[in-house]
Amino acid sequence: MLGWLTGIRSGNAIPDELYGAIVTQARERDLYAELGVPDTVAGRFEMVVLHTALALRRLGSGSAVERDLGEVVFERFCADMDASLREFGVSDAVMGKRMKKMAQGYYGRAGAYGAAADDDSRSDLVAALQRNIFPGGEGQIDPRLGDYAIRFSMACQDVPVGAFERGPAAFPRVAVLSS
Repeated sequence: MLGWLTGIRSGNAIPDELYGAIVTQARERDLYAELGVPDTVAGRFEMVVLHTALALRRLGSGSAVERDLGEVVFERFCADMDASLREFGVSDAVMGKRMKKMAQGYYGRAGAYGAAADDDSRSDLVAALQRNIFPGGEGQIDPRLGDYAIRFSMACQDVPVGAFERGPAAFPRVAVLSS
């Protein structure tokens, strides 16, 4: 029945495909060109965290298989962050501290984004995004980023429970700028 999920932690492409879909959505050009997210390492990190947190919120509210899949997708996220830090020359001696700090940042952001999405509070989401994207207040995001994030969250929540049990499913693509 769930043969495609066998070996989910080793050698199964489904978590990689899902994480890839999340990262692809987080790299949508208009997030940076139109909505004020800086196209920098920090800006891209913030968008990957936003999309990962909202997508994993959906998997976490699903079936046992979907929750397991969410855990593995989160492991892919952590491995991606580890690889990125290594590309920037972070040594093994400080890697643990850096990863711990990133994990704390992720969980704080995920909590804020999830609470705002649960309340359908665009203003809370915009405030959290502004605080995380421009921690020193040196820039301004477009408030439409909050609308987009709510739409992305709703699209993820609209994936039926059990969809991932039937085989590969992808998170929905959401237009950054609504027409």
